Amino acid sequence: MGDGAATIDLGNHLSESLNGKVLAMHQWLEQNRFEGLKDIITAYSSLTILYDTAFIKNYYQPSAPVFEWIKQRLITAYQQSGDFVEGTPVRHRIPVHYGRENGMDLDALARQKQLTPQEVIRIHTAKVYRVYMIGFLPGFSYMAAVDDQIAQPRKDKPVAVPAGSVGIAGSQTGIYPFNGPGGWNIIGRTPMELFNAQAENPVLLKAGDEVVFYEA
Repeated sequence: MGDGAATIDLGNHLSESLNGKVLAMHQWLEQNRFEGLKDIITAYSSLTILYDTAFIKNYYQPSAPVFEWIKQRLITAYQQSGDFVEGTPVRHRIPVHYGRENGMDLDALARQKQLTPQEVIRIHTAKVYRVYMIGFLPGFSYMAAVDDQIAQPRKDKPVAVPAGSVGIAGSQTGIYPFNGPGGWNIIGRTPMELFNAQAENPVLLKAGDEVVFYEA
């Protein structure tokens, strides 16, 4: 990833076990930080670290190129971390106002799936979702897996989506933290704030958390 970042990819597909391993590596790297480490970014099944090449070279004076030193650090993190993050996942209960002006695509999705809107709501609220990663927008959560009965491909063209909108794209569900363009199928909206730049912890949901939706 250029001269100041490196990525380790464990499979490039949606998998709870791979995501668990990535988060465990993140935890290990946080607990065993090295000088010059700038940031750690996790995705579905990959982990990227950003680092200061010149600082590491001067501070540690590695015999090999800095990238090789970083590569070995990632290998060590993979070998010494567990398969999942230690501790019980944080579970969030999130209220959702489904349908009508809050869920512009609920009725269309229900018709396509030969369900009633209330059946779509029942199915969507019946599962515990895992937060796999945060991305796209600050605080945007990618969660899975949606029941096959209501899984729906994303739209061909993005539309204006209000903050708090809860959508479905493929086997994933997520919440838009801001107003903006989006291509997910919007079935409801939550009044909860997903991102607050002034808060000590700006992002409400984090990778590895669990989410349960309920009808408000």
